[in-house]
Amino acid sequence: MSTKASTSTEQPNVRFISGMVFLLLLLAGIVYGAWAIKQWAEDEQKSPVRDIALSGDLRFVDQKQIESLIRRTQPGSFFELDVEQAHQDIERLPWVYRASIRKRWPNSLKIYVLEQTPAARWNDDLILNQYGDAFEGAVGKGKAAPDLPDLFGPGGSEHTALDGYNTMQSLLASAGMGIDELFLSERFAWHVKLLNGISLNLGRTEYIDRLQRFIDLYPLLKKNDKAVDYVDLRYDTGLAVGWKSPEQPSQES
Repeated sequence: MSTKASTSTEQPNVRFISGMVFLLLLLAGIVYGAWAIKQWAEDEQKSPVRDIALSGDLRFVDQKQIESLIRRTQPGSFFELDVEQAHQDIERLPWVYRASIRKRWPNSLKIYVLEQTPAARWNDDLILNQYGDAFEGAVGKGKAAPDLPDLFGPGGSEHTALDGYNTMQSLLASAGMGIDELFLSERFAWHVKLLNGISLNLGRTEYIDRLQRFIDLYPLLKKNDKAVDYVDLRYDTGLAVGWKSPEQPSQES
């Protein structure tokens, strides 16, 4: 009886030990497999980003610039590439207003870029977009270079200056004139130089009404034998006119 009891007791122990060994081997296999997959995923030679496709209506951002940024700041592995970080890096580029990026199996990146829309040069060293936000962006010569007006003003007045420019430019365009340079002083007084070379001093208040007064009286000013140099409109009624000397070149149309 004792021999049979001993045998029956040993059999469950053997099964338990065998089960535990199998479980440990299975877990070891899973851990090794996960480690092997991780090593493979991190190996850019086995899972490299081969293709970076850039799209959008692009004039100032190009494929080489984006690809160089991705290759320089990200690991070469498709699986290890941090999409969110790459997205932030791309949107830090001066001419990028918004961007989207996504991975495409098995080894591609799809990037869409919405560029800044330049509206004016600001204080000679920055560019304003259509919303009045300033950014660093060189504007060279060539077919992609826009013809931008020059705006000047104190720091923090970018939106005010651009809004004033847009309003005045719209009014002047109806009279066949345009703004070349706009100056906004520390006291927020407006001074405008037109494309025809005439300078306008509009003061701080009612500058739109004063500009309209100039437009209304300009046909009379053109009848003078001398060309107009500047017009001071800081009066409740009327204006003061400075005339060019015969030696000064005239740009009036």
